[in-house]
Amino acid sequence: MTASQTPATRMELTTTLPPTTALREVPAVVARIERLGFDTVHIPETTHDSLAVALLAAEHTSRITVRTSMTLAFPRSPMVTAYAAWDLARFSEGRFQLGLATQVRGNIVGRFSVPWERPVENLRDYLASIRAIFAAFSTGEPLEHEGSHYRFTRLQPYFNPGPLPTAAPALYTGGVNRRVCEVAGELADGFVTHATNSHPSHLRTVVLPALRAGAERAGRAGIPRVVVVSKSITGPTPAALAASRDSARQELAFLFSTPAYRTTLDRLGLGRVGERLAAMAASGRWTGLATVLDDETLAALIPHGTYAELPDVLGQAYGGIADGLGLGLPLGPDDDEDFGALLERLRLIPTSAAATIPPANAGPTSATRGVAGSETLS
Repeated sequence: MTASQTPATRMELTTTLPPTTALREVPAVVARIERLGFDTVHIPETTHDSLAVALLAAEHTSRITVRTSMTLAFPRSPMVTAYAAWDLARFSEGRFQLGLATQVRGNIVGRFSVPWERPVENLRDYLASIRAIFAAFSTGEPLEHEGSHYRFTRLQPYFNPGPLPTAAPALYTGGVNRRVCEVAGELADGFVTHATNSHPSHLRTVVLPALRAGAERAGRAGIPRVVVVSKSITGPTPAALAASRDSARQELAFLFSTPAYRTTLDRLGLGRVGERLAAMAASGRWTGLATVLDDETLAALIPHGTYAELPDVLGQAYGGIADGLGLGLPLGPDDDEDFGALLERLRLIPTSAAATIPPANAGPTSATRGVAGSETLS
């Protein structure tokens, strides 16, 4: 941190633990993440239980924040989640943050066999339930929560873990569409964008106004912290940048094949790309998805730049509208020293607390002009 930076104006730098990381590999990977200089590691929930992996991450780090991004809310009782989060906060000495999300209907119903009922109201009540349970843990006062989906009226002292020596875990959430962003504005401490809704135009016209609307409805003075996880593509050299682009193509194609995640594609005039990806996914042609996202389309969607270029690219795209930025790990350890230097430069990008948020109808900056038109990230 430079002498002129305060915690409020210092850009938080996050990375996501690769979802394919085996449990026995987690200690070494999170130690490398901490050594590189990241502030936060995001623990996803794909093929592992995010809360179990978060425990490993907390055990094998000493400085960084461990944040689930995102623990799936609906398959778990809020009480079960609250107990786990409380334990993680105590074990990590306050370094744990709980990120909660809805996922999409197909996964909740088909993969978890859990009802999908008014998901926005469900998430709102889930967050309120967690807050009520945390308060009961902290104070020992009776637990009384009556909401749209959950009812908690019993917590005997025998089952109360008692207060923490630190603050209760911060609550983060994520989402793509306006209504779920409004819920975050009402109740969350922070909001993590999805790779498919991180484009600056979508943030300015959908996400940030929705966060403000939710905060105003709840009588809050400001909006939650905004952490942008745009899946930025980078490398130390143009050749390495091209290799990183190819490795990112399959994941992004998979994400954009989900109809609920197509808002940005439609906004950028790429709706047909989304339709094609969705049709391929529906017919089980998963391995061919990446061929649909050519380099020009990727450039329109995701920030690109070598280590030398990326601070300017991300600064122009997200300076003044984000409080944190997500970046992938270098493909190999040979570039770790240069990557660490890159992180130090990214910290200088002004956060929302350090700059005025541009109006929603502001024209694109130079960072959003490129090969695919005025909404392209180069």
